[in-house]
Amino acid sequence: MNYPSKRNLVYGSKGMVATGNALAAQAGLEILKKGGNAIDAALATSLCLTVTECRSNGLGGDLFALVYYKGHYYGLNSHGSAPALLSPEALKERGLDTIPTSGPEPITVPGLVAGISALQERFSQLTWEELIGPARDYARDGFALQPTHTIQLNRERLRYENELGKIPSLQTWFDTYLQGRKEFKEGEILKLPNQALALEELARTKGRSFYKGRIAKDLDRYMKEVGGFLRKEDLEAFSPQWVEPLKTDYKNHIIYELPPSGQGLSVLMALEVLKKTGYSHHLAVEAMKLSLYHLKLHMADEGHMKHSIEEFLEDFPNKAQDIINDKASLPEDFDLMGSNTVYLCTADREGNMISLIQSNYMGFGSGLVLPSWGIALHNRACNFSLDPLSPNCLAPGKRPYHTIIPGFIEKPGHFRGPFGIMGAFMQPQGQLQILMNMIEEGLDPQAALDKPRWQWIGGARLHLEKGYSKDLIEDLKNRGHQVEIIEDPIPFGRGEIILRYEDGRLVGACEPRTDAQVAAW
Repeated sequence: MNYPSKRNLVYGSKGMVATGNALAAQAGLEILKKGGNAIDAALATSLCLTVTECRSNGLGGDLFALVYYKGHYYGLNSHGSAPALLSPEALKERGLDTIPTSGPEPITVPGLVAGISALQERFSQLTWEELIGPARDYARDGFALQPTHTIQLNRERLRYENELGKIPSLQTWFDTYLQGRKEFKEGEILKLPNQALALEELARTKGRSFYKGRIAKDLDRYMKEVGGFLRKEDLEAFSPQWVEPLKTDYKNHIIYELPPSGQGLSVLMALEVLKKTGYSHHLAVEAMKLSLYHLKLHMADEGHMKHSIEEFLEDFPNKAQDIINDKASLPEDFDLMGSNTVYLCTADREGNMISLIQSNYMGFGSGLVLPSWGIALHNRACNFSLDPLSPNCLAPGKRPYHTIIPGFIEKPGHFRGPFGIMGAFMQPQGQLQILMNMIEEGLDPQAALDKPRWQWIGGARLHLEKGYSKDLIEDLKNRGHQVEIIEDPIPFGRGEIILRYEDGRLVGACEPRTDAQVAAW
């Protein structure tokens, strides 16, 4: 019989790493102790997660980061565009009226490796060879599967078993990860020797091989073999974007998010609404619901949006407060269910910090794995619309609406720190709840993560995690919310928080819903 356990806040002074996998957190801490800064620790952790939590992210995915370095904030969007050959017309020629979630069609240009290269070049104190060390060793020599990751791996196994008959190219996934097993078991050792070779190749070329070298050529050849749209020309043309973070002030706390095409803007929109309406669980649900719905309608890649950021943060809240009342509103349904991502945050003794998130989108993504290098390829094109009237309609060279969003919270004169929640469209909902738990309810970071969460699914549908009081559940039902209690904790997201106080104290908290750890020094 399992009994609930308690997690305490973790304190440190010289450095801290928090992420959803204990092995990766320890790898990041080793880098700090070797003289690396917070960004070095994050990059080593990031690379390690592509191995030790391979179900939720990989070298074939995307990466976003918010960096606080020597007193300044920096934003990095490293997510790729649709290949030049991918269009609604190209899908129709294959008899497709939707974008498949598995197979070669949904693969866009992966941005993770280029993002690591950009961060390493701008902020790092260590070499690529030093940063890939822990990830390479785990891939080559093997790593122990953690409990929640094992559950997720077996869910992917069932998914691909059901799809293998229709998509023969999924066989490489079974060869790479299942390796003759019938199922994955927690604690057993998994080796990924081809990914170890890929990591060594990336270190040797400082990431360039993925876009203009051996890996790019092999990926181009593989895509042609399996009927994919991605080509080496798409890879060669890619570069990450350095961007100015967005921010808003909520009750003397400054919240930072990245600009579109990520959905971090919806968190700031909801905060602006709550500044006008006041806070309660019902009002938070309504503010988030309207923010997500309208962002989904109007957000797209830069240059394709018809509305300015100012309209989202100024005009929208004024209109939203007139819509929200004491009953649940009914915007049109759209699918909010998604899959997985990994989040990490780090801090060093100098005050540098980073909030970093990366993903293959739906589990392993497309299910396709580049055979010679063991690189799982994401399926981010699934976030495009095929509606020609949508600003987010699929087009060659265009980047999709993106779900992964790193955050930062700052209370001037008191503390600042990175925070984030993994889990597709749960991410902004989880971020808002953590912020309300800390700011409105006065909870410490660990209690803010421990507290049960809600998730808006669409229309008036509201999923609640176990642990809510009967009175609150009845209140939400009486207001018209269609409440359903969900036993599985995984859909409610997984997060970490690090705060650095003015006296130099580091305080970390990690997610009880996964295999997370805060490693401190």
